[in-house]
Order: sequence, then structure tokens, then C-alpha cells
Amino acid sequence: MADSKREVERKYEATDATRLPDLGRVAGVGSVAHEGVMELDAVYYDTEDLSLAAAGVTLRRRTGGSDAGWHLKLPVAADVRDEIRAPLSETVPARLTALIRSRVLDAPVAPVVRLLSARDVHVLTGADGTPLAELSVDRVRAERLHGGDRTAAWTEIEVELADDGDPAFLDTVGRALEEAGIRPSASHSKLARALTETGQAPERGDPAEPRTAGDHVLHYVRRQAEAIVALDPAVRRGLPDSVHRMRVATRRLRSALRTYRRVLDREATRALGAELKWLAGELGVDRDQEVLDARLRARLDELPRTVAFGPVRARLRLWSAAGRSGSRRRTTAVLDSARHLDLLRALEALLADPPLLPGAGAPPGDELTRAVRKDHKRLARRIARALEPEPGPDRDAALHSARKAAKRARYAAEAARPALGKPARKAAKRLKAVQSLLGDHQDSVVARETLRALAVEAHAAGEPSFTWGLVYGREEAAAAAAERELPGVWHRAARARIGRSSGS
Repeated sequence: MADSKREVERKYEATDATRLPDLGRVAGVGSVAHEGVMELDAVYYDTEDLSLAAAGVTLRRRTGGSDAGWHLKLPVAADVRDEIRAPLSETVPARLTALIRSRVLDAPVAPVVRLLSARDVHVLTGADGTPLAELSVDRVRAERLHGGDRTAAWTEIEVELADDGDPAFLDTVGRALEEAGIRPSASHSKLARALTETGQAPERGDPAEPRTAGDHVLHYVRRQAEAIVALDPAVRRGLPDSVHRMRVATRRLRSALRTYRRVLDREATRALGAELKWLAGELGVDRDQEVLDARLRARLDELPRTVAFGPVRARLRLWSAAGRSGSRRRTTAVLDSARHLDLLRALEALLADPPLLPGAGAPPGDELTRAVRKDHKRLARRIARALEPEPGPDRDAALHSARKAAKRARYAAEAARPALGKPARKAAKRLKAVQSLLGDHQDSVVARETLRALAVEAHAAGEPSFTWGLVYGREEAAAAAAERELPGVWHRAARARIGRSSGS
């Protein structure tokens, strides 16, 4: 069984001669408990090409201390990582293997570095006895286990925030340390320093400043591909909004491949685009269920208790639990599938050897503007067609088609924003408003279908169906309001259209 915690910490340089300041005088500290020295023995695992280290991910098996076991650390932000733990075993636990799969693909992991640490621990607590942080002085010896036998040794200070602690307290401690002449460490982790000092740090080339249309498009494509890989473990862990963010990255990437077809060979990327569409669809099963559940709950919360007849909330909970249970299992199965692994390999191949066309070498202003304008015109045609039918199923379908075009036009403007500047930023913002309005309309269409099904189930069970009908009526009114609002929202977006001279 694995558990997890959010780790917020900072590291500082030290030597055997470094003297700590009086920690009891640090603002907010009521007392300091010296817990003595513990011996830690950690073996770090990675692929032969150190793909985990290159991504800032660490996987280790550690003995000694109060948290002996397997630890997987995933980067969240600067100084912040999620640590997932599992009990000691001889091999990497299956749960942790799944969480690194998007990084290592099918490459095996093996020991690369062993760290032996003598950790001298001080616990800082507030005046009321609440733990604030743990400060440790670590004397570390690193042993290379792969491709050589080099060693390294150093001393460092680590300050880790207590669970649910205020991150500002780390600033307070940091100021006290720096006033004592102790400087922040240049390494973000022990593993990074160990790899560097034993001569096996992964290569990290700084990306060149984008100059051509191809540079800008590939930069955007790379960001979306990296997001898909990085969000894989978050989706597996069921973290809030992770499915949505992964689905958006998938759609943005697919949209870029279709929009910038004069930069990237569409024939060469067509198969990848189809697989991205598949992944977005599979992720949508869970995400759409989540969105619909939240929408229906909110609608019920809007109603006065006097018109909530029958066990409506209980029925909605049962419907939601059944749907989310199945969709979560399906999402995990998708991420575990060979098809998903092949997609990740295809992303690696695309970035390693992109199929660039002559348009890739063009100045970004001309080439990107042309692509953005084309998607904008496509959206204009679809909105015009969507407003022709009378309200009903035909208009609903046409508005849904326009919504897809609005997403593509928005993503095209977002991708071009670094090159085209303010005009692209304004266009993306206004296109997002169009997309959001059309998205709310489509959500209402789906919600009404579900409400009708819930009303039928309630009636068959001998329950009143009045409340479901009342919510259905509110959804009808919401859709009608969105349709009335669309011409004005679209007019503002059309005015923000990027001209031919923008960014040139």
C-alpha cells in the first residue's frame, strides 16, 4: 500500500565547520528539539539514460530513519515535490512502476547511485507546540553504481516544512541561515548533486531562442507533449483537475498538428493525430462524467427545498458513483495499455526528428498569422451556419461543431502568442469566451439528456419526477440564454482578428 505527502523544502550549503544560528531565536519558533543523528542508506534507481533524473523525478529505496521504504518524488513546483511511499521490498513496487511509466516507457530501471547520510535533526515548533519545520544537517557520501565507481562527499542543510505549514516560515528560516553566512544550495536535490559530482549528470541542452515559424511551433508542441507525460502519474493518482489538464494538452497538441500543416508535414503526423484524438476521447469519459456530476449538483443546490420532491440527491449520488467508478477504471486501463505506450513513443519520435516543411523556415509573423487567420475564418463559417436553424437538435449539433472550431482557433492563437504578441493574446482571450459560451451550451444539452434519463428511472421506481423536470426546464433556459448571447460574444472575438501585418 502506497501513501503520499507534499514535501516543501529548501537546501543550503554547509561544511563540517558550519555553525547553525540559534534556531530558538528565529521568529515564530517557541522551542527546538534536537532529535540526534540517524543513519540513512538510500539507493536511487533510474534508466540507463537517466530519464527520471532529467525530469527531476527521483526513485529510491531507503533504509534507516522513521520512513524506511520506497520513495518516489514527483516535481510540483520550485522547492515542492509530492512524495509517494511504499513499504520495503526487493523490487520496485508495482504502484510506483506505474507512476514512472510515462517517463521510462518500457526501459528497465536499475541502481545508479547510493547515498549514505548521517542526518542530525532539529525539530522547530511554535509557542503552542505546533510543528513548524524540520532542520537537518546531512553529511552525505555518494557512490556511483553504474558505469564507474566514483564517489563524492559533502555536507548540506535541509529545511523541510511541517505538514500543512505556512511556506512563509521557510523564508524566515532562510533569512536566519543567510544572516549566519549559510547560502542556498546550487542543487535542487541530493540526487542531482550526486550525479553531477560522480560524473553522470543527464545532459540538458538549453533551448535556443525561437526565431523561425518552425521554432515557435515546435516549442509549443514540445510543451504539450511534456504536459501529457508529466500529467500521467497525476491522472493515475486521481489528483483534482489532472484528467482535464491532460485532455487539454492532448487537444492542443492535435490542434497544432492540424493548424500548422505548412510547418509540420500533415501526412507524417496524421497517425499521431488520430492517436491523440483517441486519447482525448478516452480521457473524456472520466472528465465529462466529472463535469456533468458537478453541474447537476449545482442545479439541485439552486432549488428551494420546497420543490425538491423525492430522494433526488440520493439518486444523483448513486448515478454519479456508478459512472465515476467505471470511468476511473477505464482511464487507468487506457494509461496501462500498449496503445498509450506507443503514443508516448510516437511523441518522442516526433520531437527527436520533426517532419518540417519549407514553411518552418519562414519568419513567424507571416506563417503563423496565415495559419491563425485560416482557423478564424473556419470558425466564422461554422458560427454563421449554427445560427441559421431554429432552436432544437439541428442547432445544438451545429453549435457543438462551432465549439470544436472555437477551440482550434483559440489554441492556434495561443501557440502563436510568443511570436505575434498582443494581437494573438487578445484574440486567444476573446476566442476563449466564445469557446466557454458554446461549451456551456453543450453541457446543457448533455445535462438535459441525463435529466430525462434520471426522471424516467425515478418514475419507474415510484418516485416523484417533478424536480428532475424543473431542473430540465432551467437547463433549457440556460441554453436559450447562451444562444441569445452568442452573436455579441462572437462579434467581439471577430473584431480581435489578427491582421496580416501582425507580428511581421
